[in-house]
Amino acid sequence: MNYRRLHIIGLLVLTMAMLCHAQDGTNAYNFLSIPVSSHIYAVGGHNITIIDDDINLVEQNPALMGGEIDKQVGLNYMRYLGGSNFMGARYGQGISKHGALAVGLQYYSYGSMEGYDITGTAMGQFSASDLNFNVTYSHDINDYLRGGITVKLLHSKYEQYSATAIAADLGVNYYNPDHEVSASIVAKHLGGQVKQFNDKKDPLPWDIQLGVSKTFTGLPLRLSLTAYGLTKWKSPYLTPSDNNNTRSTLVEKESFASNLLRHLVFGVEVLPKDNLYLAIGYNYRTRTDMSTYNRNFLSGFSVGAGLRVKSFGLGVALAQPHTGATTLMFNLTTTLGELLR
Repeated sequence: MNYRRLHIIGLLVLTMAMLCHAQDGTNAYNFLSIPVSSHIYAVGGHNITIIDDDINLVEQNPALMGGEIDKQVGLNYMRYLGGSNFMGARYGQGISKHGALAVGLQYYSYGSMEGYDITGTAMGQFSASDLNFNVTYSHDINDYLRGGITVKLLHSKYEQYSATAIAADLGVNYYNPDHEVSASIVAKHLGGQVKQFNDKKDPLPWDIQLGVSKTFTGLPLRLSLTAYGLTKWKSPYLTPSDNNNTRSTLVEKESFASNLLRHLVFGVEVLPKDNLYLAIGYNYRTRTDMSTYNRNFLSGFSVGAGLRVKSFGLGVALAQPHTGATTLMFNLTTTLGELLR
């Protein structure tokens, strides 16, 4: 192993962590928690272990990038809540026997909104958006271990206000193809603002995540378990005191079981062929967060499917957090090397 490289990465981790802890206030840049991969969205919105020929997975864990995803382009689009639309692109290729590099750009548009001054006078419409430019590098440590880092430049513009931040994701993945087991640990969104909206710096939603995926030999099935939000164990939520009346007084609920479940995401994939998957995910945190709204049976669940034909891959995912909001995501990938043959 290159110990000089490890020292540099260690120094970066320490610097980013200090930036995270040095800031107080409510987290900004929470759009970073929204996945750009339809495959990830289908299995619950958080997954750092799926091994597949899809460059969009790299957004969840930089250690999932490798030379096997060479000269691949990934495009994504998501119709989110309200008038929000998210879209982006990523390109990756191998740069050495054991290294790979990817670059990406993600744009988050929240549509137009009516603006008012402090007296309630209408000031016309304004827009709000976020931008995420990122570079990913990964390196094979040995036959089973791979490490990766993604550095992100984040820019937010809300009406006349703007802010800029620098962040990094650090990930390690263990993959054993003989037993079809994948396990990862990722430190996400380490960093801080270099230009704030006002005189107060807002911290990034930094996180530690653990995950494991297992494909069963002779059975076209892959199970995934991802633990996220591990920087804070307690995770209380509000729920109506009367379950039959969502407008009743809200009470705070917290227990060991709810804290545990609100940190876990479950994913199940059916893999009838090498180029096809059908997926379903369950996120208990999403379901409980929607308990004060008009949630339905589908709250917390997500579904999706993906198909790869020759040099093209197509993925789609759907979720309905509550009755008034249906979210839809599409992915398209193509490998330029195969396309030009």
